[in-house]
Amino acid sequence: MKITVVGAGAVGASSAEYIAIKNFASEVVLLDIKENFAEGKAMDLMQTSSLNSFDTKIIGCTNDYSNTKNSDIAVITSGIPRKPGMSREELIGINAKIVKEVSDELIRFSPNVILIIVSNPMDTMTYLAYKTLGIEKRRVIGMGGALDSARFKYRISEALSCPSSDISAMVIGAHSDKGMVPLTRLATRNSIPINQMLSHETIEKIRHETKVGGATLTSMLGTSAWYAPGAAVSSIVHAIACDQRKIFPCSVFLDGEYGLSDIAIGVPVVLGKNGIERICEIELDKIEKNMLSESASGVNKTNEILKEMKII
Repeated sequence: MKITVVGAGAVGASSAEYIAIKNFASEVVLLDIKENFAEGKAMDLMQTSSLNSFDTKIIGCTNDYSNTKNSDIAVITSGIPRKPGMSREELIGINAKIVKEVSDELIRFSPNVILIIVSNPMDTMTYLAYKTLGIEKRRVIGMGGALDSARFKYRISEALSCPSSDISAMVIGAHSDKGMVPLTRLATRNSIPINQMLSHETIEKIRHETKVGGATLTSMLGTSAWYAPGAAVSSIVHAIACDQRKIFPCSVFLDGEYGLSDIAIGVPVVLGKNGIERICEIELDKIEKNMLSESASGVNKTNEILKEMKII
């Protein structure tokens, strides 16, 4: 099993590290445009192999996609953060160009590769990859919901003073502060609904803290988080590589599911050897349906920027 991670920054390197430590891949290729950066990260990670007891081979390369040939799964973390004075349109235009170029190169050397999109705005970048590559939608997967759900579970376990492994909870919708839909009604601790253990005020606080989870960390760290995103990536890759058929909320192109079409947005899916094995349509109440619809409207507005810029 060969895995490629494009972008050797904090999230990309963290993803490569967690994938290697889980020891299910024979090779991880770490690629970056910065000279010797991925090579250095790969060497540093390989020097932990005897200490962390993994046999996965990690190699780094500078912008040479021939090294990614015959990858089974590829993770795209490439892109830039929004800088002071930069408009939303400029950010989307730059990142869309990067994601499109990276996706094209990956498909050129690995025609059957399954793509995991991490670059932001993630739902729109997932939509872009699917619309421009012409491959099956099961092979284009946005990571965000898996990360948002992990943050949701953390906040619930914190409120209940219990292990997060006790918690079953999910976030659907867009991977954005305004677009996330934490499904508090369906969240449980060992099958017991959390609304039987926590007050309405506490649950609403959890909902809010989940939605601003990324922004909270950015304000504390001065940059985006990387440990949890890397762990979310590795969990998705692991589920696909080992045909685990686990359910994760991921951004996927919808064609009528949940009443939505021509959009990539977070919904629960079964992940296995073919990528997305099945989209799970769970029954939402009226409030949840409205929140998902509002979330979709926000994603569509961002997608319109791609169309106006004639990127798709």
